[in-house]
Amino acid sequence: MNSDHRHTLWERWLLGQGKAPDPRFTLANERTFLAWIRTALALLGGAIAIETFAAHALPPSGRVAMELALLATSLLVSLGAGWRWLAVERALRREAPLPLPRLVPLLSVACGLACVALVGVLWARWHGG
Repeated sequence: MNSDHRHTLWERWLLGQGKAPDPRFTLANERTFLAWIRTALALLGGAIAIETFAAHALPPSGRVAMELALLATSLLVSLGAGWRWLAVERALRREAPLPLPRLVPLLSVACGLACVALVGVLWARWHGG
């Protein structure tokens, strides 16, 4: 079995049927994937920064909760980026409509909740709670 045959089987298994799309669309899909991965890395970096630099600024339970929330969101965005890349690539090959991004509402809600939690922690600290 030559490597071309394995590559073709791998593509067929991963991407399904259809024809290869215009390379510009495939490359745009890849750039979008990389943007989501950068976002996941930024969330991961935020969790590391809180652990490293904010240990004295936040109560331990609040700090750990924020770190876990950032880590969980980073994981979901990372996995979602791969899933989205695959779904878009399959749609391009079938010349089908592109799927709606599930990552956008997830990331919006997660960032909104993180902001609310931080405001709550700062409010309680400012008011001596």
